[in-house]
Amino acid sequence: MLPRIAIIGTGPTGLYTFKRLITSSLPLAITLYEAEGEPGMGTPYHPDMNDPAMLSNIPSIEIPAMTETLVAWLGRQSDETLAEMGIVRDLIDEREFYPRVVLGRYMREQFLTLCQQAGDQGHDVTVLSRHKVIDIELVGEQARLRIASADGEQDSFFDHVVMATGHNWPETTETRPGYFVSPWPAKSLQTIRNMRVGILGTSLSGIDALMTVATAHGLFYEDASGILQYQPRADAAHFSAVMMSRKGLLPEADFYCPLPYLKPRICTEEAIDALIETGRHDLLDDVFELFRQEIAVADPAYAAKIGLSQLSVETFPAAYYADRVNSDPFVWAAKNLAEVEDNRKKRYTVPWRYAILITHEIIAKVIPHLNQEDLQRFHKFFKSIFVDDYATVPLTSIRRLLALSRAGRLEILKLGEDYSIKTADDGLARGAVVSVGNNDHVFDAFIDATGQEALSATDLPFPTLVQQGAVKAAQTPTDNGGPLQSTSPELVRTGGIEVDEAYRPRVDGRTHRQLHCAAIAFLLHKEPFVQGITSAHEIGEAVANAILQDLAEDDRPLLQVSA
Repeated sequence: MLPRIAIIGTGPTGLYTFKRLITSSLPLAITLYEAEGEPGMGTPYHPDMNDPAMLSNIPSIEIPAMTETLVAWLGRQSDETLAEMGIVRDLIDEREFYPRVVLGRYMREQFLTLCQQAGDQGHDVTVLSRHKVIDIELVGEQARLRIASADGEQDSFFDHVVMATGHNWPETTETRPGYFVSPWPAKSLQTIRNMRVGILGTSLSGIDALMTVATAHGLFYEDASGILQYQPRADAAHFSAVMMSRKGLLPEADFYCPLPYLKPRICTEEAIDALIETGRHDLLDDVFELFRQEIAVADPAYAAKIGLSQLSVETFPAAYYADRVNSDPFVWAAKNLAEVEDNRKKRYTVPWRYAILITHEIIAKVIPHLNQEDLQRFHKFFKSIFVDDYATVPLTSIRRLLALSRAGRLEILKLGEDYSIKTADDGLARGAVVSVGNNDHVFDAFIDATGQEALSATDLPFPTLVQQGAVKAAQTPTDNGGPLQSTSPELVRTGGIEVDEAYRPRVDGRTHRQLHCAAIAFLLHKEPFVQGITSAHEIGEAVANAILQDLAEDDRPLLQVSA
């Protein structure tokens, strides 16, 4: 009997897991479950969830190839297909950002090709669309899945199960009249008509929400000088939008840099590993010192400008954001866009920006080893710097924001730390009222576009698995330094699901080898930089490698002690 493997979810993580598994010389029986109707697209890229105006958050060059690169796939499409997707053949480029729905079509076709390759290599592959896994139970050396479909519910047993369910999307988007808890599915925003719209969040998710509404009320076009402009429809006289965040800042445009990443000179993997190996958990200040030295070596002028030698984890963010905070957000956006466009032509990389970019994944290695105090400091002060640096947005997005501003249809609101939001729960007929200080901002429609929240073990949608105690909230030590002893430090549950390096749920030092949690929402607390397709590739590879290694070994016990 062939080893039976279930993959729950056919988004990027599920696909990259599948791609690696089918390289096995041992024939496998792989079943892929997809709750939606078209396996292989992934919710963030599905046409039912996204508007064509929504752009992906990753350029083609950074997408790990499945059976071919995105650029190669685009290059072999017909002119008619490219026109349908709004893509000009001569402008296809590996550093370009494409609409989310284009990535969905690419991944769908790649998935079908992988399925064919799997069959050719002797694997038994079953793809079940509109089948939702509603429960998991560990039974001996196997896992039982309860699956709901149009034909009712049934059980299936597997040797290995991969939970690749991606983000956790709300079942209902408009939870109160005119109040939307997510920009997705995009079609839910179609009820917003010719009114003042508030959008909480200024990242790409917020921009996606804005573009969905803006393109429903008008169109973008290039004027005679080649500058993008926005023309509202005749019946959209009252349409306007306000994007808001605590800092009131817009994200910066994607900057040119060498890919794949070059190796840092100071803040290296070896240096971070050496800190981890000390067994201490008060490591954040030492990590910041490596980070500070990396920037100083890479860009002495920038280091001198912000007074880097005098900064700490707590004070670095203020210096980092200072110029933007003191500028009009649209003036800054126009200046930043011009700089990025010029640097692209020159193929010039801003040294300090790149130093932050190439260290963020290395520094992430230390996060699971931080004690409670340093973990809180990291999340409160340090994390946003890396997120701001790597979560830059397509140049087209910035051009669209500037066009909306010139048309008088977009404002940016700084919320600060002291603000409140009132909705229909507070007696409003629809929309929301945002109070900042003594000022009330009234919106007929309001969209929360702040993104995915980290979930914990008790939020897992598989009740029997939770009741079995097969998953527990992630934990972090509370010691104040010193060598790790067998009886100390005390471990405190902090959220997310505790997993090992192969994403197997870890409970009291043991892992269930037949189960892998590769669902991003449950990993964010200890892996805050898990995002997008590159992370999906890394997680999928790690999970598949562990499964293949397990199948290659004989007489493994159900529970294994983690290192």
